[in-house]
Amino acid sequence: MSLLLVFGFAARAEKPNIILIMADDFGYECLTANGGQSYQTPHLDRLAAEGLRFEHCHSQPLCTPTRVQLMTGRYNVRNYFNFGTLPTTETTFGQLLKKAGYATGICGKWQLGQDKGLPQHFGFEESYLWQHTRRPPRYANPGLEHNGEPVDFTHGEYGPKLVNDFALDFITRHRQQPFFLYYPMILTHDPFQPTPDSAEWDPKTTGENAKRDNKHFADMTAYMDKLIGELVARLDELALRENTVLLFLGDNGTSSKITSQFQGRPYAGGKGKTNRQGTHVPMIANWPAQMSAGRVSKDLISTTDFLPTLCEMAGIPVPAQVDGVSFLPQLKGQPGTPREWLYGWYSPRQKPDLSVQEFAFDHRFKLYRDGRFFNLVADPLEKEALAVESLNREAAEAATRLARVLDQFKDARPVELDEAFLKASGGVKKKKRQK
Repeated sequence: MSLLLVFGFAARAEKPNIILIMADDFGYECLTANGGQSYQTPHLDRLAAEGLRFEHCHSQPLCTPTRVQLMTGRYNVRNYFNFGTLPTTETTFGQLLKKAGYATGICGKWQLGQDKGLPQHFGFEESYLWQHTRRPPRYANPGLEHNGEPVDFTHGEYGPKLVNDFALDFITRHRQQPFFLYYPMILTHDPFQPTPDSAEWDPKTTGENAKRDNKHFADMTAYMDKLIGELVARLDELALRENTVLLFLGDNGTSSKITSQFQGRPYAGGKGKTNRQGTHVPMIANWPAQMSAGRVSKDLISTTDFLPTLCEMAGIPVPAQVDGVSFLPQLKGQPGTPREWLYGWYSPRQKPDLSVQEFAFDHRFKLYRDGRFFNLVADPLEKEALAVESLNREAAEAATRLARVLDQFKDARPVELDEAFLKASGGVKKKKRQK
């Protein structure tokens, strides 16, 4: 074997391939490995059994807020402008990993601005997306964009399958160098329609109103899991599996139209809510070269934590303005620096009222900026706030700690973001900073 080839293998071993997969509207309760009882997720379950499953990963309650937070490693209070926008001044993990020598690609759902060159601006050399420059159907006979150019399908194609084919092609073409594939999946978002594996599949279906039925959520979940299985199989075929990091999570809670069986009882989807139904998402990490199998972590994980984790994997500095905390040590079986709390600033920003829900929580308690306080063990769905005068010592101390967390962010919101939004909303009267 030549020295050049040896050095090539050594260099490659220093930087793992990274695939970050995010399912759309797929809450914690839907994964069988977490205790879900309504759906079939054998490929994800196997990744969990052979890797690390996190029990306390939390996202934002809605798609765009989570995407902005995940890609930048920064809380929404700092950079969330409005629904469907990622400010071009932000730095993403795509830009950072591209600069570090990774081949970078993104495929799946975009929903972060319609300018043709935005994915490339944010560091993705290749893109294959739905809802980029337009919003056509996403499932049967879809409309997609390849590097910003519209491509329409009319012969019975299925959008998620086309996107997965791109993912398979991307890792195949870039197998000789470290690659980063960010894969925000189209599935399992409403409209709940038949998949090619469903008995009611019709290749002539057009539009997003045909054959809609909540029962198809189960089919869509199974198909999503199947596509991930195909991705893992391709990594095996290419002998890339050992040094490829696979990370999987959901972007927010399941649709409120869906009620699943979870750990022996019904569990309603809570997308859009700031309670556990809206923010608690599945998370799996799998990296055969560096991780032991069959572990479960109770550490708190925020979607801001993925960017610094990816930077540490790639051996590059984490930008100073990042809020997240790397969980790479936990992946390798080390204690790391687990979070003591999680923070959320949530405002869908689709109306000019600038309504904000801001909160901090740990494993047991949760405090909102407006003073609402909950015991998450006794009241996980936050049905009844506790009166301050009724708190025992433990709860009172927790409320004080969480109040200090909220104080850290009282001046974090850039006023110019609110002013720009109000101006874009039609000249609504300017409002003061939300605290």
